[in-house]
Amino acid sequence: MNILSLWEFFVAIVLGIVEGLTEFAPVSSTGHMIIVDDAWLKSKELFSQEVANTFKIVIQLGSILAVVILFKQRFVDLLGLGRRSEGVGGPKLKLSQVIIGLLPAAFLGFLFEDYIDTYLFSIETVVIGLIVGALLMIAADYFSPREPKVTTVDQITYKQAFMIGLFQCFALWPGFSRSGSTISGGVLLGLNHRTAADFTFIMAVPIMLGASGLSLIKNWSYFTADALPFFIVGFVSAFIVALISIQFFLQLINRIKLVPFAIYRIVLAAAIYLFIL
Repeated sequence: MNILSLWEFFVAIVLGIVEGLTEFAPVSSTGHMIIVDDAWLKSKELFSQEVANTFKIVIQLGSILAVVILFKQRFVDLLGLGRRSEGVGGPKLKLSQVIIGLLPAAFLGFLFEDYIDTYLFSIETVVIGLIVGALLMIAADYFSPREPKVTTVDQITYKQAFMIGLFQCFALWPGFSRSGSTISGGVLLGLNHRTAADFTFIMAVPIMLGASGLSLIKNWSYFTADALPFFIVGFVSAFIVALISIQFFLQLINRIKLVPFAIYRIVLAAAIYLFIL
């Protein structure tokens, strides 16, 4: 296993930080990776385009691990691996509800995977996704009920889970943001912002694990002695930053809601358009 150069170490750390900060916030990790990596750090020039793409899958797994740890008890209960607690802390959200929420995006993603990969992964489409996603978030805050009736994921119905899953389909467009789409959908359906975020993160784990797992299998040959230290540093960096940023975001979201994130997305889209396109 080779030792990373100082620049390679720096690139791995920075990209891990970007991933950890943006993967679960409603700001589009894809848009940030374009600015930070494609336009500045250029990890593909350190190794190769294939290794750079594999690296982004690996650091995404670091963010997923952070969610698994933060929601550990919830996943234990959903999988029926622990004793079901009673009373206030008793989990009522069912695994079947999470699966129903996953089905729409999983189905469309399977049907249109080649089309999305071929035609939608460009800087121009990311800019469109950032702006349209921002408008959806602003609309969600504007039209959401003043006093949401659903204040915990245990109160989510099957219909609401499916409808939130439909909103998640927007995230198949790069730059739209999975969390931005699903939190907006949840808020419009009567969930408070924290509950919509909690359900978003719970749904994200299986769908991201599935997608990342398939990608890793396809790209396993790129786990070489030269690239492995790069992957490890990025993974650890993404995991630590995601662990902190997710907790901060969940404490903040009910207070500031979605509009500040929407404004930030519009500014980001303008920066990409002005300085990269």
